[in-house]
Amino acid sequence: MKLNQLADNPGATKKAKRVGRGPGSGMGKMGGRGIKGQKSRSGVAIGGFEGGQMPLYMRLPKRGFNMRNPKHHAVINLGILQKFIDAKKIDIKKDITEDVLVESGLVRRKLDGVRLLAKGELTSKINLTVTGASKSAVIAVEKAGGSVTLPA
Repeated sequence: MKLNQLADNPGATKKAKRVGRGPGSGMGKMGGRGIKGQKSRSGVAIGGFEGGQMPLYMRLPKRGFNMRNPKHHAVINLGILQKFIDAKKIDIKKDITEDVLVESGLVRRKLDGVRLLAKGELTSKINLTVTGASKSAVIAVEKAGGSVTLPA
């Protein structure tokens, strides 16, 4: 293969619409904006604006609570953890920390910490240190003979 033979797949790229380039283009003169009015002019961004009427998104009732700075945890399940142990990507003789989980590729990024959930089965005896864990996940690890250490 040569550099001059490289080409995109058919349909992968699309030519840009050239607006205001004469009547033959079908997008000449007013460039598909119609005649007059606010939307025909430049610098207009009116998402959700209803011409002075109270917009729909403001009329509808709001419920619940949105946290301003929520914590985002990387989530791991027991079943996937066991799969990585079976594949010898995680050594169970040593303590399993969040850094070990990142090195093994089980977790891409720690974010605000790693949280253990109880989906799947764990058969290996492990000592795990994570930021958070569900009660059922802790019970499952202890049932397998291991322990889960959480920060105080």
